[in-house]
Amino acid sequence: MKLNLKKQWIAAETRLQRFNTAFLRYTDKLNRLKITISNNLEVLKDILKERKTTMENNWKRIEEALTSTCQEVVRRKKHHHKEQFYCTELKFRELLQP
Repeated sequence: MKLNLKKQWIAAETRLQRFNTAFLRYTDKLNRLKITISNNLEVLKDILKERKTTMENNWKRIEEALTSTCQEVVRRKKHHHKEQFYCTELKFRELLQP
């Protein structure tokens, strides 16, 4: 008997998020992304000036603002799972076809 254990993600651990950069070929999407990022960073800059925080906290907030903006405008990349065939399966299928 084999056990397949899946790793449980901790809140501090984040995986790399991939965004659909093909949308940025269109100038309207690219301009919308630029405007949204500049607006969000301007607001964040004002908030960070008021509070005295560490550089690490500032960087985390900037990173969160960028990823949330990209999620809104560009959307995440969809994963397409491909079927995997093995040599034995292919030979077996060839034998079954008339």
